[in-house]
Amino acid sequence: MNTDEAFELLTDAGVAEDLSIQLVRRWLRERKINYEGTVRRKQGYILKDTDQALNMLMEAGIPENAGIQIVRRWLSQGKIQSVGDGKQRNDTVPKETASKKSSPHINEHDKIIRQLKVRIKAQDEHIKGIEQLHNSSIQSLIQQREKLTKEIVELEKELNQLQKETNHLLKENIHLRNELLSLKEVLSKSGKMDQARMKTPLPKSRDYREKLGLSKTAGHKEVLAGFKQLLKVTHPDHGGNAAFFHYIKSDYDQYRNSRNGE
Repeated sequence: MNTDEAFELLTDAGVAEDLSIQLVRRWLRERKINYEGTVRRKQGYILKDTDQALNMLMEAGIPENAGIQIVRRWLSQGKIQSVGDGKQRNDTVPKETASKKSSPHINEHDKIIRQLKVRIKAQDEHIKGIEQLHNSSIQSLIQQREKLTKEIVELEKELNQLQKETNHLLKENIHLRNELLSLKEVLSKSGKMDQARMKTPLPKSRDYREKLGLSKTAGHKEVLAGFKQLLKVTHPDHGGNAAFFHYIKSDYDQYRNSRNGE
């Protein structure tokens, strides 16, 4: 009990203010009470038991009978924690006051408290379940994020590989186009020179090999492959020279006919 609580109880019991202040000062010197605010109550009780309450009132000069009535009121208001054992003072509280511990009113309060405890326990279990579900959901989301991160890394690798292959193919395409343009230019120049010899006698088979840039020992299949390659390059649909295409086609047909006659 602190100074504020002691003063409050004394004035509530009808003790004059001046006397209450003097008593509080004396009890403070005797260390029966503490300074205000130095001790915080965890519950609503102010006094430990009825014996302490009655002794305090008698020290304040309140008659015993009046003090007993005040103690009864404080006990019902919850300002006193328990009924005293009578060792400090006999007949401190009448039997009817002590019987309040088992009164229906107190039993009803105990019942309500038990019900509240059960509800609190159920709510705690519910909160625990929600927390477990929350933690499980977080763990699942973390795993999904890690999986998606790995997939993104793999896709980025594949994209880089495709870009490299695309660049390589573009370089090859540019190189082939340059070679094709060079070949067309060469064929165009040689076509002008060969137009004057369109009516000359047919060359021998070894001349075909020379025209195609093949070795003298090249076989029949190699000659046919050379002709087909030239026909493909010089075809008008592929941007080739029509006159040179017909010249090559004529040589190709003559070569095939000569081979069929063999």
